[in-house]
Amino acid sequence: MGAQEAEYSDVLIIGAGISGIGAAYRIHEKNPGLSYTVLERRERIGGTWDLFRYPGIRSDSDIFTLSFPYEPWTRPENVADGDDIRAYLTETARKNGIDEHIRFDTRVVSADWDSSSDTWTVQTEQDGLSKTFSGRFLFFGTGYYNYDEPYRPEFPGIEQFTGEVVHPQFWPESLDYSGKRVAVIGSGATAVSMIPSLTEKAGHVTMLQRSPTYMLSMPRIHPVVQAIRKVLPLKPANAAVRVYNTFFYLLTYVVARKAPRFSRRLLRALAKKTLPEGYPVDIHFKPRYDPWDQRLCVILDNDLYTAVGDGRAEVITDTIDHVDRSGIVLKFGRHIDADVIVTATGLQLQALGGVSISIDGADVKPQDRFVYKEHMLEDIPNMAWCVGYINASWTLRADLTARAVAKLLSYMDGHGYTHAYPHLGEMPMPEKPAWNINAGYVQRAAHVLPKSGTHRPWNVRHNYVLDAIDHRFDRIQESMVFGRATTASATSPPSRATATRTTRMSS
Repeated sequence: MGAQEAEYSDVLIIGAGISGIGAAYRIHEKNPGLSYTVLERRERIGGTWDLFRYPGIRSDSDIFTLSFPYEPWTRPENVADGDDIRAYLTETARKNGIDEHIRFDTRVVSADWDSSSDTWTVQTEQDGLSKTFSGRFLFFGTGYYNYDEPYRPEFPGIEQFTGEVVHPQFWPESLDYSGKRVAVIGSGATAVSMIPSLTEKAGHVTMLQRSPTYMLSMPRIHPVVQAIRKVLPLKPANAAVRVYNTFFYLLTYVVARKAPRFSRRLLRALAKKTLPEGYPVDIHFKPRYDPWDQRLCVILDNDLYTAVGDGRAEVITDTIDHVDRSGIVLKFGRHIDADVIVTATGLQLQALGGVSISIDGADVKPQDRFVYKEHMLEDIPNMAWCVGYINASWTLRADLTARAVAKLLSYMDGHGYTHAYPHLGEMPMPEKPAWNINAGYVQRAAHVLPKSGTHRPWNVRHNYVLDAIDHRFDRIQESMVFGRATTASATSPPSRATATRTTRMSS
């Protein structure tokens, strides 16, 4: 299919999860004259909340900051289950007519920018057949991890295991673990949300961890949240709860970073208070690192501690020597008998959903580019990528990103510009990690992420309050290059060598 046959939209949005649905809403809200199409590789709306279907799947942040500010959450939960989140996203898309713009079963393979026409040509696969789309602006709502390949460390002998081995990312709906012995390898957010649910049907559940993780208990139904919602109408109540929860998370994070010894003692004391007297808290729930060196894991109403205290679940801190026919043999000789092994071993990071990007046919590697205002990439025109916070809910940054892109599109339309891209200039920029946590999934794949600078607008930070202030007073021209698709100004792709051919605006 030639480029002249490509289906055109002003904006192409990749992904119909929280990021994509939010982008569609904000872009249309501010730019009702622009056409848009959402390209979704799956059969349903939801993204992460459609992919993960393991028992106990839920958010690891409160739902009032995870939901959209313009679409109030009406259920009573402060932390929501995965099915309810997906239903909320589906209803939001239906209510706002976004679902009519979604092309399901459409996997984006590549995107090439043509600087002579200032358009993206996007190659996709639909039911095994190729289909081409084109658009002026490309928005990646693809998240940051690989949907096809989770992290699977090698466990010697696992092929000898006679039971079932499953990864939470591909949970088989037909799996019957009733009355069975289930061993969960891992102690991250997935494991701690899954284990209490597994204990409802399993005969016994073992959580096997190499090292402890910090746990923070939250109520599923929050009394303060409920009190606010009783005295205020729905929309003002949701806004007030968003502020309350945002500052709670921010305060927790700041205290943890500024007073790590106090935070360690507090989290240990909370665990010790809930677990049975004499339980070896310092072995299983006292990490070697400081709080927020890695992300805190949220548990609900102390459910994991309760399951351990009741004997329905057991925590073992050790390393795996090998797997045999009937379970897991640990380094110090102990054997974990199991009928089912769940490898909750984590994610693999991936930039731009694994889509191949090129400018006038020349490949672009995201990891070679600096991030601009946390959502655009250096010298790549008319493209944005939505990535959430490590220390707050995804949607807080996703909504800021969607609004920033909507504002940029409005500015370009109002001034007749057909391309815009951030340009660093000739001054060298010191680098720092884009994600300043020591989580395994970040350490394993830091090389696939774009680069962060050390000062604005190239500094990737994880501070919603400062980002929200910056957004309100944003200088849209800062370090940006704008131009039009004319013969004189679009003879070659944007780069440091050609940036002066268009209108440069910088601070």
